[in-house]
Amino acid sequence: MAEETVVEKTWRGILEGRPGARWGEPAVIAAAYAEPRLRALYPFPSHGALSFHRNTQFPWSNDLPCIVGDAQSCIVYAPLRVDGMLGESLTPQEAAALVVAHLPDNCGPAFEGPWPQPDRPVG
Repeated sequence: MAEETVVEKTWRGILEGRPGARWGEPAVIAAAYAEPRLRALYPFPSHGALSFHRNTQFPWSNDLPCIVGDAQSCIVYAPLRVDGMLGESLTPQEAAALVVAHLPDNCGPAFEGPWPQPDRPVG
C-alpha cells in the first residue's frame, strides 16, 4: 500500500477532526473534498475561509480561488492577486464547483514543499 501524501494526510485530518488539524466549516470541507480536482490540492481552512494551494508549505501559491461560508451560503473569491468575487449565495457544492471551473488547466496535484519565489535582487 502506498504511503499517504501530505495532501491526503491533511484532508483526512481536517475531515476527521484530528488533534492538530486545522478546523473549517464541515459542509464546505465535505463539498470541496467531493471534487477530485480540489481533493488533489492542499486545503487550508482559516478564519472562515477554505483556501487551496498548489504546494504544501509556506510560502503558499495564493493563486487559486477560495470559499468563504457555511452550510447555508457561500461566497467564492478570486485569487488574492486578482481580487474580486466570483459568486455569492451559493451552496457549498455550487461553491466547490465554481472553484473547479476557475482552476488553471495545469493545476494539481499539489507538490510537497514551498511555492517557488522569483529571484529577489540582493543589495
